[in-house]
Amino acid sequence: MEPKADEMTLTFRCPPELAGVLPEPIPAVLGLPEWFKAMPQRVVNPRSGDQQETLKRCPPFIDAMTYGFLIPLATDLKVQDGEFTWNLDMPSGAASNHAFSPIDFHDPIQAVGSPFFDDDRYIIKFVNFWTIEAPSGYSLLFTHPVNRRDLPFTALTGLVDCDAYRDVPVQFPAHWHDAAFNGVLPKGTPLVQCLPVKRETWTARCEALSAEAMERFSDTNDSLRQETAVYRRNFRAAKR
Repeated sequence: MEPKADEMTLTFRCPPELAGVLPEPIPAVLGLPEWFKAMPQRVVNPRSGDQQETLKRCPPFIDAMTYGFLIPLATDLKVQDGEFTWNLDMPSGAASNHAFSPIDFHDPIQAVGSPFFDDDRYIIKFVNFWTIEAPSGYSLLFTHPVNRRDLPFTALTGLVDCDAYRDVPVQFPAHWHDAAFNGVLPKGTPLVQCLPVKRETWTARCEALSAEAMERFSDTNDSLRQETAVYRRNFRAAKR
């Protein structure tokens, strides 16, 4: 199949001894959580008796969750009373000098003055084994998987110029916010969402709406109140 004319490529590379061992990054559209899949598209509002659409029918909510790529946890991570253990089996003859631990830590002093600081708790760092090469002129926004409050951690957000910084992996610090979590974070759990961003210079302009713009404002508001799927039909751009 020929690539689309406007199709761009991110290249993910891992140490050769881990090829076929690591779960690979995936398009975010393939990593929707089970709770989202199980959601109804419409529900009856018990207060009004009207049927209303849920978040599952909200294009901006869905487009944010399905944009870019998800980078997964390399192996099962067991958490018991705040202690992390794992078993990442390495192929014999592994020659890379990469650390093969799926998790590391930042001293809490590095977060002092921020909302992520806890004097007696380390900031965890998920170890990423993939280098990522972006096209020239593009950076990558690494952020917590969008709308995933069900995860027991919150990945910190960072913007990395991966068209140049492409020879070593980007690492993912995170705040483990669920101190009561005991169990296994499964291999393949999405750690971060990777969103390509074209580097451009932007300015802001603020002004009052013109009479013509106010007319469009009123017409669009009326359509949104009287019809369903207005944004989906008239404004939503194809993403893939």
